[in-house]
Amino acid sequence: MASDYHEIYANWKLGPESFWAEAAHGVDWFTQYDRVFEPGVGVYGHWFPGGTCNTCYNAVDRHVEAGRADQIALIYDSAISGTVQKFTYAQLKDEVTALAAVLRRIGVRKGDRVVIYMPMIAEAVFAMLACARLGAIHSVVFGGFAARELATRIDDAQPKAIISASCGLEPNRTIAYKPLLDGAIDLARHKPSHCIVVQREQLSCDLIDDRDIDYAKAVAQEKAARTDIECVPVASTDPLYILYTSGTTGQPKGVVRDNGGHMVRLKWSMQNEFGIKPGEVFWAASDVGWVVGHSYIVYAPLVHGCTTVLFEGKPVGTPDAGTFWRVIAEHGVVGLFTAPTAFRAIRGQDPAGDHIRKYDISTLRALFLAGERADPQTIKWAEKQLGVPVIDNWWQTETGAPITHNPLGLGALPIKYGSPGVPMPGYEIRILDDAGHETPPGTLGNVVLKLPLPPGCLQTFWRADSRFRQAYLDEFPGYYKTSDAGLVDGDGYVFIMARTDDIINVAGHRLSTGAMEEVLAEHPDVAECAVIGVADAMKGQIPLGFVVLSAAASRDAAVIENEVMQMVRDRIGAVAALKTVVTIKRLPKTRSGKILRGTMQKIADDEEWKLPATVDDPAVFDEIAETLRARGIGI
Repeated sequence: MASDYHEIYANWKLGPESFWAEAAHGVDWFTQYDRVFEPGVGVYGHWFPGGTCNTCYNAVDRHVEAGRADQIALIYDSAISGTVQKFTYAQLKDEVTALAAVLRRIGVRKGDRVVIYMPMIAEAVFAMLACARLGAIHSVVFGGFAARELATRIDDAQPKAIISASCGLEPNRTIAYKPLLDGAIDLARHKPSHCIVVQREQLSCDLIDDRDIDYAKAVAQEKAARTDIECVPVASTDPLYILYTSGTTGQPKGVVRDNGGHMVRLKWSMQNEFGIKPGEVFWAASDVGWVVGHSYIVYAPLVHGCTTVLFEGKPVGTPDAGTFWRVIAEHGVVGLFTAPTAFRAIRGQDPAGDHIRKYDISTLRALFLAGERADPQTIKWAEKQLGVPVIDNWWQTETGAPITHNPLGLGALPIKYGSPGVPMPGYEIRILDDAGHETPPGTLGNVVLKLPLPPGCLQTFWRADSRFRQAYLDEFPGYYKTSDAGLVDGDGYVFIMARTDDIINVAGHRLSTGAMEEVLAEHPDVAECAVIGVADAMKGQIPLGFVVLSAAASRDAAVIENEVMQMVRDRIGAVAALKTVVTIKRLPKTRSGKILRGTMQKIADDEEWKLPATVDDPAVFDEIAETLRARGIGI
């Protein structure tokens, strides 16, 4: 089918306010907003000021009232515990209302903050929606974060209550959350009045009198009393949540998301970008602690009236590289959204796609990738194995929804490998040099977004407007700095090559580590890779490559290393100066799948480094240091 994208995008540019006013019809308002956009308030303006609404009402109650009460709203699938639970919209409303009653009983009101420190269980979704129901502001902190990292977020958000669980489950271990939670509260200056704790059967915990509340008992009491909690009207511009950016050290940066603009943007994206209809099953294989989990596990699918999947497991190892296909087959998933690193891991374990053939995944219409740069080889492998479009998209915690996409709902555009698509309505992308001058098409530079940002983007940092301006707005006046480096080609396709910190300067030449990674990934024996810049006395910086070999690779690692270095020389040229590639067992990643290149660089340069709070397994850094030491690099 022909795509309507260019017409829709042009309509937005001609009349941004009328465009978003039309999109706002997709959500229910308690009172109509005064105007679509007010530029003179906040850091750069507010969307839909004067309107009142409630995100929980839009995600739950209105579907019950509109006849979807018996439709499955949430599927909780734990590949680790072997548990599957399904909740209809009516059951979801009962669970959320009862928890909201518990929160209200302990004094939580509109505008109060509640920290949610939870594993991937259904109660995490209930907790987010219960806060939204009361007009309270939730701040989800990834379950298992170290006590000190959790404490900094407690001090910044100053929550009235914390909702947590006794433990989290990993493929080969159980993580006790309660000691981490208690330790964080001991460290924090701010002391929450109550903690509501889900007791999981795999590992229970002791509760502290006068502070801790047993989740199941308290919720059961409110259900038995049939306590009804109506959705509290909040201003469109009131905060829905605070989400602290991953990898934060020192004073955390709390991204503030509003209610009204957030719903409008997410609702529009489900149909127009992802091509998903109300009633269909959508699965974002992320974590509720990250922005993808907020947007596309919880809020976007439920506001749109879909069935959403909450998955507790890993793409490999729970129990094997076929777990994704099992979930799709069992639950009838039509759209899967995950990180490229997940597919690189699956491809590394199952290069021939044998596990895929064990399941009927005929319901799947598309695979969506975001979170890390999706290399062409991974996309081509997924296309071949799945037989569906593989759509890369690019966005940030700060934007809350894709900046660029290939919008299936508007009619797919031709795919350009290595590009996460074209700008979505609301985004006018420019590429600037370091002096703020616009660059010619196809030239690498700083990717910036023309202000104002569209609905759904962050309003500011929590209680830190000046810090927000300094971080994003001051360097390029009139634009939002993404801190990504990339280019736009002559057809308007965006290519995100690396974070600006990952653009390395080799003897005066600005080179993209992402472009080198793209070449390394093309080698048939390479499952995953990363390229970093390390210090060099002669050239300033030189690239250092890391490769993880496929399970099917049988040749000597040194031979493969030489081959990939020659590939870079042939494709990019001698200027790339990639003369060292190191084979390692695995790459260090955050729990959301991002490769921790910055820490790898510090290790390679023999600099002091701090263990990132978000790392999935800290032992990986010792493995890398040992390998580099054996090769005489940096240490």
